[in-house]
Amino acid sequence: MLQTMTYAHERQIAEALARQAGELLLRHRAAGFKVDYKTSKDDPVTVADTEASELIVAGLRAAFPDDGILSEELTDTAERLSKRRVWIIDPIDGTTEYVDGTPDFAVSIGLAVEGEAVLGVVNAPARQALYSGVVGEGLTRNGERAGFSARLPAEFLIAVSDTEHKRELHRYPLPQMLPSGSIALKLALIAAGEADATFTMSPRSEWDIAAGMALIQAAGGSVTRRGGGRIPLNSPEPAIRQGLIGGRPDVVAWLEDELFRLAVPEQQLGLTDTDGAWALLGRADQAQLRGEKHLHIRHAAGKVVALVLLDDDLRVRRSEGDALHLGVLTRDLTRAYGPLQGA
Repeated sequence: MLQTMTYAHERQIAEALARQAGELLLRHRAAGFKVDYKTSKDDPVTVADTEASELIVAGLRAAFPDDGILSEELTDTAERLSKRRVWIIDPIDGTTEYVDGTPDFAVSIGLAVEGEAVLGVVNAPARQALYSGVVGEGLTRNGERAGFSARLPAEFLIAVSDTEHKRELHRYPLPQMLPSGSIALKLALIAAGEADATFTMSPRSEWDIAAGMALIQAAGGSVTRRGGGRIPLNSPEPAIRQGLIGGRPDVVAWLEDELFRLAVPEQQLGLTDTDGAWALLGRADQAQLRGEKHLHIRHAAGKVVALVLLDDDLRVRRSEGDALHLGVLTRDLTRAYGPLQGA
């Protein structure tokens, strides 16, 4: 049970660091910078990522030396797993958009206590918008109280990944899709009533969503795995292995039904027999694939539409599905693991 407290000091520090990091990002973008890539061209990184991370981490360590830290740009260690409180950071969520010069990127700073999101600050410096909230206390946008919209079903605004929209979501007749980059920013927009719900087809990581989860929960909603599974924070493996959904509760319930009706796919990486999607495999596959460490699928409306099985050296042992679905699944695996042998 989490102790009831205001987290006023934590919120003040996180807001200040998010503003400072946002100013740093804008200065770097104005001056120009070299772009490198982690695992693929879909995964850029810049000196601004590193410097913003260092700024935030140094500030949090000075203010809260006993807390753990998980940052996308910081080498992860097991030390954080023993901590009750852990700060989860993405110094630039939406690096592609940052590099491309669009405003759809954000600094994301979240605090998890005993695995639950309790505080979130998302700063979108190019939009001059800072979202801040504590679960149980509500949220603000630039210091003004904010919350979910009251839109009716015909007016629902669904924030989606611009990458996923360009690749395939544009083919599905979902109403009022708003494509953009950063999922942290999408969650902040939803919490403040500027959109109503979001979902992903591909997995994300804890640093992408921790702050946004807190903002959505502060507004009275939730962020879960597609299908409703809970997302614990500060897990040993911070990658969330399947698609996500979150926002205003009634809109999320409607959206889950629409995604199934329209057969909008999602990935499940590292599928095991404890996952709900395991039941989508046939009996023969379940018997053959049980215990495999690198089994990955894409499914839609209760059917597996692509499957990739890797060995321990990340060589492809089995690959099946049509070209579109298999290509998207392989892209996600390349981003997670690097180039696959035999793909």
